[in-house]
Amino acid sequence: MKRKITVVLIVIICFLLQSTLFKALSIASISPNLLIIVTSSFGFMRGKKEGLMTGFFSGLCIDIFYGGTLGFYAMIYMYLGYVNGMFRKIFFPEDIKLPMILITASDFVCNLLVYLFQFLFRRKFAFPYYLTHIIIPELIYTILITVFLYFILLKINQKLEMSEKRSMSKFV
Repeated sequence: MKRKITVVLIVIICFLLQSTLFKALSIASISPNLLIIVTSSFGFMRGKKEGLMTGFFSGLCIDIFYGGTLGFYAMIYMYLGYVNGMFRKIFFPEDIKLPMILITASDFVCNLLVYLFQFLFRRKFAFPYYLTHIIIPELIYTILITVFLYFILLKINQKLEMSEKRSMSKFV
């Protein structure tokens, strides 16, 4: 229960930061995607189910406040969290290469899916513009923020795991 409350609080805090502070600090109207960082991180740190649930809640926050279709971002983030959860077996907390690669790939795939479903199907064929002016700048900004936010999420996850191990040892 403690983990669920903590994850919900992290998602809400990151959503608020993403939609307020980082919108004000946007560069050329591009801001980092903190919810991708949270979804991917909890996916490969905790597994498929945790990534799926975190992704669903993160995407639902975006859908409720900014989305045109309820469930669109929830579905994308949910699948991204699940796929990141598949990498739990090869995740090592001290190595930042895997998280950086997975978060980069997740952000790229998310933006690509948004382009496909939001623009391409409406016959707006400006992919080179979208790639150079939105996808790549957001990707770079998200990677820069990942370096800092990932270690905060890692420490929170480690403290939660220690707390869970202590409470489990009381029952044994």
